[in-house]
Amino acid sequence: METYLVWLAAGFVLVIAELVTGTFFLLVLGIAAFAGSAASWFGLGFWLEALCSAVVAVAGVFWVRQQRKAMAQPDMASLDVGQAVTLDAWVDRQQGAARVKYRNTLWDAEVEGERELERGQVLYIHAMDGNTLKVSKAKP
Repeated sequence: METYLVWLAAGFVLVIAELVTGTFFLLVLGIAAFAGSAASWFGLGFWLEALCSAVVAVAGVFWVRQQRKAMAQPDMASLDVGQAVTLDAWVDRQQGAARVKYRNTLWDAEVEGERELERGQVLYIHAMDGNTLKVSKAKP
């Protein structure tokens, strides 16, 4: 069997496998196998075929990674940011730790900025760190 047919068959197998997975990495490897097939068609030796295929594969993988990074969606801001909460009690005023009422439930909160606040005062959520709300008097 001719070497270019082996490269060609490998390329088709990889492209078909890509249709099942949808990651684009197997597509790149399939195209690299096609490049090896083309090198074999022109009568280059096996090592040049393999080198040609490897160069196309490495360049393709870097390209796919770059495209995925460019298409990645930035983290969405929490829907809670900007919502009003009511100061219920201080846990540690010096540290800025407090309990606030939000959605009819008491939450742990870290108060940023002014700490001369009294019970019942309205604060606004700036961020969330796990189950802890980051709040301050200023609206975000």
